[in-house]
Amino acid sequence: MTLTSSAFVSTETPARYISRLCKHFAHKIPVSYDEQQGRIEFEFGVALLQATEGGLQLSVQSETEEHLERLKGVVASHFERFAWQEELTLEWSQQ
Repeated sequence: MTLTSSAFVSTETPARYISRLCKHFAHKIPVSYDEQQGRIEFEFGVALLQATEGGLQLSVQSETEEHLERLKGVVASHFERFAWQEELTLEWSQQ
């Protein structure tokens, strides 16, 4: 069973964050992205990014609770580092 958690961030520049996150991880793991969406494939799960009107939707998927928590931490720490100018943080909700 796949576990999923998601977060939404209000921002006028979702494409910028998709690009930054995906480019950052692309030198280590499989990544695909464009201005509207991104997919980052970690060994322990997948992160999906989707630009929406008014913000960025992030979703992480993994097979175990432990891996899901690890994935949330990795994605959040990198996102928050890239979003320091807007002081954005992620608040995850489990689905």
